[in-house]
Amino acid sequence: MGSPDEHQSAHGDEIESLAEFDAAVAAGSLAGRRVQSVDLTERSAELLATDTAGAVFLGCPMEPGPEEKVRAGGAFVFPPVPGLPFDPYRGLLYSPDALYDGLAREGYAATPDALAYDWFRRTRSDGDAFASMLRALHDDAISDALEEVLAGARVIGVMGGHALARGSAGYAGAARLGRTLARSGLTVATGGGPGAMEAANLGAYAAPHDDAMLDEACAMLAAVPSFTPSVTDWARAAFAVRERWPDGGPSVAIPTWFYGHEPPNPFAGHIAKYFTNALREDGLLARSSAGVIFLPGAAGTVQEIFDSVTPNYYESRGEPVPMVLVNHDHWTRELPAWPLLQTLASGRKMEARIALVDTVEEAPDALARLSGA
Repeated sequence: MGSPDEHQSAHGDEIESLAEFDAAVAAGSLAGRRVQSVDLTERSAELLATDTAGAVFLGCPMEPGPEEKVRAGGAFVFPPVPGLPFDPYRGLLYSPDALYDGLAREGYAATPDALAYDWFRRTRSDGDAFASMLRALHDDAISDALEEVLAGARVIGVMGGHALARGSAGYAGAARLGRTLARSGLTVATGGGPGAMEAANLGAYAAPHDDAMLDEACAMLAAVPSFTPSVTDWARAAFAVRERWPDGGPSVAIPTWFYGHEPPNPFAGHIAKYFTNALREDGLLARSSAGVIFLPGAAGTVQEIFDSVTPNYYESRGEPVPMVLVNHDHWTRELPAWPLLQTLASGRKMEARIALVDTVEEAPDALARLSGA
């Protein structure tokens, strides 16, 4: 996976950058193409001189003259929507810098992530069809971009609770797990929030560095254990780690503004943030082709376990994918999901694809064993 800004569309008819636009113009035609969230105000001459019949321009700023010519030539133009804190037509996933723009200067409340959450809270229950349409457009664009980024990747989902504090043994263990998985060639994908999710993304970020780097990073982060009471301080601590070690390994985070009080962690290189939580959950679990590891968590993690169980039980996505639950006491006594999982799996193909281990150190071997079952 490249950086979000470097990523090129995997679909031949989609144009998602100026470089792709220029290449299409050089080839002689934009007819029938989809141009998505590309600023074309500096490409007036090209628009005037190129065939655009049947093209669709989604949120592409352009000068009035070229826009009139494009429309007259049979193209469909969906203009940018002014005043939004997000781009409903965006062609790429988010980067941490994009979501946290302004953090260093003004704090979290001024960032695009916080402003999008504020907009979502104002509009999600007012019945405004236009706002609902914008959310749907945005989330569909995110799903398309996520599909392109993960094409051909062996994705391992790592689930766990948002309350796991930086500086704790559990946080360090989850970070080592993420590093081990990334070093084995897997693409780590998490729910994108704080706690265990952040730790796994941090581990993947640390994968290219020596082992001491992760220990030092965890020590730096421990100074701000939680995103409460201050998301600003929590996020700035993460960016301080990124600044000290700027060349981190890639991973994917899939958070949601539905739970916008949980900020996205800044350690994933690719962030697919959704407004609709159901799309986010399905997008994360359905793309975890190499399996899912469940660290201790509460209601959200339990939901993710059984969201994974259903397609495994019915084999609706083909062969069941491995499921590894970590921490025997948590999953048999505190939240006894494991006995129910065993009962559901009994006599089915998925029975050979589930495991319960006690420590994160055991999880990669269990995953490898289940993958060969």
